[in-house]
Amino acid sequence: MRRSRNFSRSSASPTFRLSAWPSTIREACLRELRRGGQVYFVHNSVETIDRTGERLAGLVPEARISIGHGQMRERDLEQVMLDFYHKRANLLLCTTIIESGIDVPTANTIVIDRADRFGLAQLHQLRGRVGRSHHQAYAYLITPPKNAMTADAQRRLEAIESLEDLGAGFVLATHDLEIRGAGELLGEDQSGQIQEVGFALYMELLERAVKAMQAGKDLDLEKPLHHGPEIDLHLPALLPESYLPDVHARLVLYKRISSVPSVTELDDLQAETMDRFGPLPDPARNLFRIARLRAIAAPLAVERMDVGTGSGSVSFGDDTPLDPGALILLLQKSSRTMRFDGPKKVRFTGKWDDPEERFAAAQRMLADLARCVTRH
Repeated sequence: MRRSRNFSRSSASPTFRLSAWPSTIREACLRELRRGGQVYFVHNSVETIDRTGERLAGLVPEARISIGHGQMRERDLEQVMLDFYHKRANLLLCTTIIESGIDVPTANTIVIDRADRFGLAQLHQLRGRVGRSHHQAYAYLITPPKNAMTADAQRRLEAIESLEDLGAGFVLATHDLEIRGAGELLGEDQSGQIQEVGFALYMELLERAVKAMQAGKDLDLEKPLHHGPEIDLHLPALLPESYLPDVHARLVLYKRISSVPSVTELDDLQAETMDRFGPLPDPARNLFRIARLRAIAAPLAVERMDVGTGSGSVSFGDDTPLDPGALILLLQKSSRTMRFDGPKKVRFTGKWDDPEERFAAAQRMLADLARCVTRH
């Protein structure tokens, strides 16, 4: 049985009071019906839509009421809409399924119950269902008293009420942005996805997606972000609090050090740091030296380099520019100290108890690998 019916006056509750203005609703519906038009009545609750239909039948017994909502079977809903389109029903009680894609020129009055619960763009879309012919159209937004609505709901209703001219959609979008908040592009107050991941990471993800599209590659969303080579020499590498007490300044400097793309720029940053804060303590000097190794290792697609007191290893990414033949020759010449450990990892041995020796060993290893790069 399809969910379309004509309600009689006897089915209405004698104590019925639909929203706060039953007389206004009856007057609005009758004015439209008497000029041969049709009415949308939006009640966005499937649980109570039948009861609302009974109450509407008591309030406007002259109307032929049909009910339509998204939980109905497709065939039944289609029949309801056909009945309304062909004027077999002249009042459609429905949920927001009419929000888009429906065009009934003879329906020129819409009543939206509890309009305070709808978003601004949604109200604009619903209001656009009427006024699609030469007839004067009317939209009634039924709301509770102001003290029962949120401040944002009041602002949405005031905005939709004020927009009647051409270009209202753009103005409405601006109002919606003001009410919800747009966030600050470079500030701490963000909204939406940027708020969840942070501005810097959001921009990094966006850049990664753009580069993949420009290269004609499929973006692997499961692949973790690559922040450059990871270098571990088992030495303290940090900016001590005693050297730079301001935590914000330390974080800014850490970010700058990790983002420097070249050795030359890193040297300039180190000189600037020493000029501002004084000679570098050993942990800070180690931090800059490791950053220098990262800058050298990045073009080689090194993912991780680990150098301890007696052994070390280098792991490569899939896009490494190293020539396999040249790398094999390098390992053959150093058969006692270097060997493969899997397809993308090289191990090497030595004795580097002193930090200076360890840095020197890492630099020699990267220099040897650089000579194995494929030349075009």
